[in-house]
Amino acid sequence: MLVLSRQRDESIIINDNVVVTIVDIRGDKVRLGIQAPQEVPVHRREVYEAIQRENRRATSVGPRDTENLPNSTASENRRG
Repeated sequence: MLVLSRQRDESIIINDNVVVTIVDIRGDKVRLGIQAPQEVPVHRREVYEAIQRENRRATSVGPRDTENLPNSTASENRRG
């Protein structure tokens, strides 16, 4: 892990297109300003982890999840 010291209004640049600026420092809280292209997702860690958990939950399909799905219509289309 790279550890940097920055003061208020100082920045770091990541990958040529992401700028992180120290906006404010109050006690043990640091406010960051992040400039990034719109296609680069930026999340707080706890939000990112919640998104990942929800994505994993949404993609895990169990037997109960498929009980109420309609049967394949492929055989019905052949008859029809």
